[in-house]
Amino acid sequence: MTDVDHRFASPETQPYAPVTGNLADLLERVLDKGIVIAGDIKIDLLDIELLTIRLRLFIASVDTAKKAGIDWWETDPALSSSAARDALAEENERLRARLDALEGAAEETRGAAR
Repeated sequence: MTDVDHRFASPETQPYAPVTGNLADLLERVLDKGIVIAGDIKIDLLDIELLTIRLRLFIASVDTAKKAGIDWWETDPALSSSAARDALAEENERLRARLDALEGAAEETRGAAR
């Protein structure tokens, strides 16, 4: 007869029981807490540094990123319509000021020529 070893019969008694969960739970946890992946790639030839690439990846939800002080997408005109409007208004204001200055200079030149 064969003896059956029942010492590790239930998951509670296993020394390293697998953690059960689905992908949605894992994704929710990562987005809630955030995860940082960092790495450097460096290429040297005969002790001469040819190329260095530094990679930093932060994966999180928008709320978690804002708590970490990261909100560049709100001010990037390519990603935010309000930032695009603000950038356009700012450029328009600068151009109007430059135009006023040029027109003032042209008036002074005309006044001095008379």
